[in-house]
Amino acid sequence: MASLLFFFSAVLAALSGGLCEEEKVFLQRAGASFSGREYRSLLTVSNGEQFGTWTWPEMCPDRFFAVGFSLRVESNQYGADDTALNGIRLICAKQEDRSFLYSVESHAGYFGDWSQPQYCPSGVLTSFQLRVEPHQGLLGDDTAANNIKFRCSSNPTLEGHAADWGEYGFWSQECSDGGICGIETKMEEYQYGLDDSSLNDVRFHCCARPQQ
Repeated sequence: MASLLFFFSAVLAALSGGLCEEEKVFLQRAGASFSGREYRSLLTVSNGEQFGTWTWPEMCPDRFFAVGFSLRVESNQYGADDTALNGIRLICAKQEDRSFLYSVESHAGYFGDWSQPQYCPSGVLTSFQLRVEPHQGLLGDDTAANNIKFRCSSNPTLEGHAADWGEYGFWSQECSDGGICGIETKMEEYQYGLDDSSLNDVRFHCCARPQQ
């Protein structure tokens, strides 16, 4: 665990665009450790695809909110089976202190690589928009979710570096007086040589800002 923690620290310090290069950053995988955290509402969109099932929620620790994200993306397979967006990893911080971070991702697919994290310049993630390719029919190649955009409480919009099949749907509602604090994914499990679509839909938890 110590070596894994050191690896994530080095990667984040060297690569993350929203953090100072000289700042020492520690990233710890939270997993389902804080899944019992209370939340105010769920953010959803209407254009998610039909395949797979909803998996388990993963939550940022108490008083932590999502300030950035990373995507697991399979590149274009040029005629072979494409899955495009396979996973979404939220990166959680406590207020504006980004020296110690947690990550949560629910269930991610098996294809592709994780991207460099993107961060709000300040504030937290508050809403999202999902790019989805609709069902391609019996003989088509389904990719389902292809990319995602997040809006920060400080107003910037962040878009993932992923695939461009399909279209963006409407924005979700916005977390008011707080921010995104958890994630739950809808995944199609590995199809053993048949058509894989992997990530089909996602919903995010909103938590209220802690009282002073």
